[in-house]
Amino acid sequence: MARFIDIHPVNPQQRSVDQAVAVLVDGGLIAYPTDSGYALGAQLGNAEALDRIRSIRDLDSKHHFTLVCRDFSQLGQMVHVDNAVFRAVKAATPGSYTFILPATREVPRRLLQAKKKTVGVRIPDHRISLALVEALGEPLLSTTLILPGQENAMTAAWEINEELDGRVDAIIDAGEDVPAEPTTVVDLSEGVAEVVRVGAGDPTPFE
Repeated sequence: MARFIDIHPVNPQQRSVDQAVAVLVDGGLIAYPTDSGYALGAQLGNAEALDRIRSIRDLDSKHHFTLVCRDFSQLGQMVHVDNAVFRAVKAATPGSYTFILPATREVPRRLLQAKKKTVGVRIPDHRISLALVEALGEPLLSTTLILPGQENAMTAAWEINEELDGRVDAIIDAGEDVPAEPTTVVDLSEGVAEVVRVGAGDPTPFE
């Protein structure tokens, strides 16, 4: 049975945030709200949690996992960003975008897209997400919580508990449903923007 952790969506209580981070540090898998639906989150080096995420979402080696970062300094440690890409990403964040970029050596190999050696990164416009990453002290391994056969992210803590039936260790409940639309995914790994998925973020600047 998953543990429910109530966190205020506007003013996240530090004690509750620390409880969620303790689950992560202990090797757990959490479901947490973002600005574009719920996501699954784990520590970067947690291979077991990564396998659990793959199982829940039925993912293959082509899938891009996302590193949720607190700011550009942290993002720059995870991916290679030239000046042109930096300007494009800076103009669109924080927000409902995921950017695919070449990974640095700081990213565990198991997280990389198999052929391109790339990874997704994002800085969400969401107080709980950012509070989690800040308290964790490192980027959060993440993927939008879209179940197999579905197009939109899950939006309610109670629904996640029913659907996943204890397959996550903790569910953060912000007391309200979150937007269902996932992030807009933009591949910048070749230096030219390619919109891979149109979602909550306006794709116009990258088309």
